[in-house]
Amino acid sequence: MTQFMNKRENIVTEAIDGLLMAAGGRLLRLDGYPHIRVVLRADWDKSRVALVSGGGSGHEPAHAGFVGPGMLTAAVCGDVFASPSVDAVLAGILAVTGPAGCLLIVKNYTGDRLNFGLAAERARAFGLKVSMVVVDDDIALPNLPQARGLAGTLYVHKVAGHLAETGGDLAAVTAAAETVIAGTTSIGMSLDTCTVPGSAKENRIRPGMAELGLGIHGEPGVEQIAFSNATSAMAAMLAKLNPGDGPYVALLNNLGGASVLEMSVLAHDLLGSDFGRQIKYIIGPAAMMTSLDMRGVSISLLPLNAQVETALTATTPLAAWPGCHPTTTIKTRALPDGLTPIRPIPSQHKPTKDFLIKCCQIMISLEADLNALDAKSGDGDTGSTLAGAAHALIDAVDQLPLSDHTQLYRAIGLELSQTMGGSSGVLLAIFFAAAGDAASSGLTMRDALRAGLERMQEIGGAKLGDRTMIDALQPALEALDQGLPAAAQAARAGANHTATMLSAKAGRAAYINAGNLQGHIDPGAEAVARLFEALCGALM
Repeated sequence: MTQFMNKRENIVTEAIDGLLMAAGGRLLRLDGYPHIRVVLRADWDKSRVALVSGGGSGHEPAHAGFVGPGMLTAAVCGDVFASPSVDAVLAGILAVTGPAGCLLIVKNYTGDRLNFGLAAERARAFGLKVSMVVVDDDIALPNLPQARGLAGTLYVHKVAGHLAETGGDLAAVTAAAETVIAGTTSIGMSLDTCTVPGSAKENRIRPGMAELGLGIHGEPGVEQIAFSNATSAMAAMLAKLNPGDGPYVALLNNLGGASVLEMSVLAHDLLGSDFGRQIKYIIGPAAMMTSLDMRGVSISLLPLNAQVETALTATTPLAAWPGCHPTTTIKTRALPDGLTPIRPIPSQHKPTKDFLIKCCQIMISLEADLNALDAKSGDGDTGSTLAGAAHALIDAVDQLPLSDHTQLYRAIGLELSQTMGGSSGVLLAIFFAAAGDAASSGLTMRDALRAGLERMQEIGGAKLGDRTMIDALQPALEALDQGLPAAAQAARAGANHTATMLSAKAGRAAYINAGNLQGHIDPGAEAVARLFEALCGALM
């Protein structure tokens, strides 16, 4: 996979320097590149207990991103997924440790334990007071003698960091860290593996599966489970965590490759779960301890006590720390005057209802095909947009004025304006609203629909030949007097013709070059053609 890097061997040093250049002078590093890579606070005066953490790179913003007031004093950075050397850790300890001493916060991996542990022994030989705690919050492997350290490490950084910042001595800071470690549990899940810089990607996760209980170094999880949706994924992780009675603070961590949109959905499912009522505070969702570009998530839970609550909610200027916020119920505010829709009086007419539902079912069945077609010339969501509107119409069908086609057109336009996103939703809402207005003046169904098309073209600006749904819809409506088969045939001819058009004059396809358009039917035109064809087959 192509990655934004120069040379694999320089990626860590260049990334650290990039962080320092953008830190506004708040951070500095020790000399000694490339073997000693230590990021530390520029304002540190050794008057309080120092906190040193670190490990392999690839987990950004951990650990260097959490160096600053109220959290770490220094971070020691190894190569990607590799522990830093003893000398590098020792350099970090010596650079920041004064009479108050130093606490090393280490994740439970053999390399980190050995290198940080030996560095601690050597620092003590210099006469320094050094304590070390080992974070082992991963509960995915309950029978493993040494549980791994995951994103729960950040709880230790924040709680111990706050206590050290406010003057706690080494014994108190160490005890607080050990209490947090004892109470923290974490688990991760991923839909894809990460890509180590300069290495081939390992594709071990089977299609339709998710990996549960994985670490942060790309190592395999405990098992692969069937993946259906975010809700079931969240339920699987909570079942493994098996938390007791709260209150808790939850840390929702992006392992690097999940989108912000996906992480917000996962937050919704976490806080909306049965266990969600026991979560008093949440940290994230955010990328805090990543595994390069892994498309996954981890959850860390910590029972609350007064010390933990005070420390986690204390402010810190670090941009990488998303804050610890109380969970709340959703609050709403009424729509402004004039936007609350005036609903028509519902009425029943079974043939109209059946026809409308049939149209909606056709659109729903086309979702995947239209998305694939739209991916060639747009953003790949035409099918989902139309299917979403169709689902909404089916849900609302019994509230529509089915026996009054004039009011029905207007009601459909209103429904689409509220439930269908993008420009296509607005245009179809205009189409049906204008058709309703035309029908109210006594025009036939065909003429009313043509009036709706004219209004849609007038406002939207598209015309025949612009490579839009107009290229299928206009010929279909013009042929409708000759019967449904003629309309379907005209719609198909118009849709197919769009594949020969090398430029579009409306919609997202207007930004696509000719090479990507040639041979691909416009998805909106295809939707119109497929609708008429399906109706023709169903009704004839």
